[in-house]
Amino acid sequence: RDAIIAWLQKAGTSPIAGDPMTIDSLRPNHVVKQLVDEFKSSSLQKHFLFKFGIDIRKAGRRPIFQTQGKYIYRAEWISKPGPDVVLLKIEGAKANREAAYYVQLGSHPHIVHTYGMVENDFNALMLVQEYATEGDLAHLLKENEFQPPQLVLLEIFLQIIDAMVYLANYGIVHGDLACRNVLVFRLHNSNPQENLVKLTDFGLTRASTLYSVVGSTASTTLVVVPLRYAAPEILLSAGLSNYSEKSDVYSMGILMWEACSQGQLPYGSIDDDNEVRRLKIKGEILSQPENCDEKLWNIIVQCWHQQPDIRPTFKMLKESLLELHPRSIISSNSIKNKSAENETETIIQNTTESPVQSSTDTIVDDPLFNENPSTTTTTITCSFCNSHLPGLGKYIHDQ
Repeated sequence: RDAIIAWLQKAGTSPIAGDPMTIDSLRPNHVVKQLVDEFKSSSLQKHFLFKFGIDIRKAGRRPIFQTQGKYIYRAEWISKPGPDVVLLKIEGAKANREAAYYVQLGSHPHIVHTYGMVENDFNALMLVQEYATEGDLAHLLKENEFQPPQLVLLEIFLQIIDAMVYLANYGIVHGDLACRNVLVFRLHNSNPQENLVKLTDFGLTRASTLYSVVGSTASTTLVVVPLRYAAPEILLSAGLSNYSEKSDVYSMGILMWEACSQGQLPYGSIDDDNEVRRLKIKGEILSQPENCDEKLWNIIVQCWHQQPDIRPTFKMLKESLLELHPRSIISSNSIKNKSAENETETIIQNTTESPVQSSTDTIVDDPLFNENPSTTTTTITCSFCNSHLPGLGKYIHDQ
């Protein structure tokens, strides 16, 4: 605590987010733990289902982001305090699983956390998700607020790929991998370890196993094909069988190109979408960006092979990038986020009927992000004072 107070007296900002912060805003560990426990208990009792206008409401009338059939609003809790959140509203869609399943998916350190669903009268799916303090990667790159060298980009790519390895392990296709769907929670232009990103908006495709289209399909984002990011097999035929891990790998290559190009729109010099479609089906690829050396470029180009079977898997892609970005340099974000991940695991482990636990594999025991799946970490070491905290890493420095 003394180290945190000294930091605030000197800098006056949050050591994590960089936002203005005073000593008066600090809360003792036991107070934060009590708030966290109360929120977890309340969410579990509600089966992660919240009522709009009773448990949660919009913090403003206008969305902070919108696209076809999808809206994101800042939100606030009504009855009890809770973490900073947004409401993701998807028109013309319904969930195929129970709320607890989506909460479990968000327990991965590089997937945006979902706190539950909102019952509403809007004929739309509404999810409560964590608020990304820095916004999305595409905006930061385009506005030149974030100008990372290749080493930092490699760390970001590895975090995204970690999330995709996890989703692919459960047969979930993202369907729209792009910088706009990468949310930024910490960023640093020169230190890879100080960057933290999380993947969002996965499964919002017509081939989704997570969501289904209801009513008119004209207004839902589930039927939109992101042409400039989509694999050629999807452009040839948007049949469900063409959506796969390999089509996501193709899009990951476009995402890496976009990030190396400081947020430029793929094929941005071509206004005609039909011409873009023709070029992609023909096998024409994007040009090598300046902020991309030959080794990284060769990896990106492998993602764009016309034949899906020849493209690497996400596990293979991760191995290739690790050769450029040694594990000794890899960010400790997964360790820093372990406490928040384990808090979610504890909630789910106490659920009597979990849609995931009924299957062969369980997310809570997944070796992809839990080195000791049979145990739950109850303490973490504070990055600033070296004291052992009771699994509150996600909350203690956010308050």
